[in-house]
Amino acid sequence: MRVAGRWTYLYRAVDSTGATIDFFLSETRDVFAAGSFFRKALAAPGHPRPRVINVDGNPSYPGVVDELKRTHALGQRCRCRLVPYLNNIVEQDHRAIKRRIQASLGFRSFASAERTIPGYEAMHMIRKGQVRWLAKGDIAEQVRFLKYIFGLSA
Repeated sequence: MRVAGRWTYLYRAVDSTGATIDFFLSETRDVFAAGSFFRKALAAPGHPRPRVINVDGNPSYPGVVDELKRTHALGQRCRCRLVPYLNNIVEQDHRAIKRRIQASLGFRSFASAERTIPGYEAMHMIRKGQVRWLAKGDIAEQVRFLKYIFGLSA
């Protein structure tokens, strides 16, 4: 996606059921950004270690996955598949976030994107039913929940 006229990259991890595991906004799409994202996603609580990782054709992913296997952050049997069509779950999940960003006419700075996208992601997770105790139609409770998780005051 574009932020202030420059390309930025929204990394997203989604499990096989479509539940969002984690996301990461980066100004670069390189080995360091991919490594940071994978370490952050693997540290997310409540999700088992993956057996298969489906990614797009970015050549930095296999090296990062191999490094994570060497450091035992990933299991040795975990496979990294670079087949573009196997990551359709992630691409479909991206669509809702991209639609929100386009509707708001994008971002004028990377800092504003970093602050806003977590709110978009949190609302997307609520709408997908990932916050099980929070009803999708209860707007007042959603507002109270978002104020709590982001530390906002009235």
